[in-house]
Amino acid sequence: MTTTRGAENTPRIFSIAEANALIPSLSALVAEQLREQSEIEQGLAELTQRSGRAPKTLAASPEDSGEVNRLKQALRERVRRYEAGWDEVQRLGCVVKDPRIGLVDFYGRIEGRTVWLCWRYGEESIGYYHDLDAGFSGRRALTPAVRRALVN
Repeated sequence: MTTTRGAENTPRIFSIAEANALIPSLSALVAEQLREQSEIEQGLAELTQRSGRAPKTLAASPEDSGEVNRLKQALRERVRRYEAGWDEVQRLGCVVKDPRIGLVDFYGRIEGRTVWLCWRYGEESIGYYHDLDAGFSGRRALTPAVRRALVN
């Protein structure tokens, strides 16, 4: 899910300022994604209720009622928009880490090593980073000393 630059397939390295400049747009995109996710979940619940069972597929089926097939069609369209929305986030140069909570990382560099600049929906700016092999639980604050060490 990494957006790359050029033929060399190297990820874009962001400064804190570059990543922070994307936060307003990113916040709006992720908010829409979380709304879409909620509506997909509601649609699946309604489909389960109307058909009497959890759907194995969203493909139209001759044994389904017209209403169930309409619900499936609406859900297929929602899923398509949901996937396209995350693709748009990735085109910004971000890496989607957990779409359920709106967790997005940016590649950054601290003292010559590549790290994740970590952002979660609802945060106003990039305030954390972690090593590439560490997860969300390994987040560390971007202290003034760390900010000075970032390659910008």
